Amino acid sequence: MQNAFTELGYTVLFVPETATELITGGVAPWTCGTNADYQTCQVRLQVEKEAIFSQAASTMPADKVLIVCDRGALDNKAYMDEPEFSRILASLGTTEVELRDGYDAVFHLVTAAKGAEAFFMIASDAART
Repeated sequence: MQNAFTELGYTVLFVPETATELITGGVAPWTCGTNADYQTCQVRLQVEKEAIFSQAASTMPADKVLIVCDRGALDNKAYMDEPEFSRILASLGTTEVELRDGYDAVFHLVTAAKGAEAFFMIASDAART
């Protein structure tokens, strides 16, 4: 994907997946007090990373910059119930709509392992259990 957009004249920036960074660093749902504690950390870090990448992009001399997030801030909603997610967003002073509207596009991808679980490997990602 990066090569295709680079050939179209874009500078492509990738925001790495936050969950993997936290989990491999020892911050995980099973090491924090509660899942909500962990999810709060993850959403806060994701929002901050996205802001940093946007700030950096604004300083680049490139005409076209594409920022791709390997999972965005809304991804955390899948790992908690609605009241928990709403409390976390309120603690961050934002809403689901505000987070969503911060993206130009959102792509929901389905894993190639769906229906082929025997071929799904977790060995390539230490954060997966």
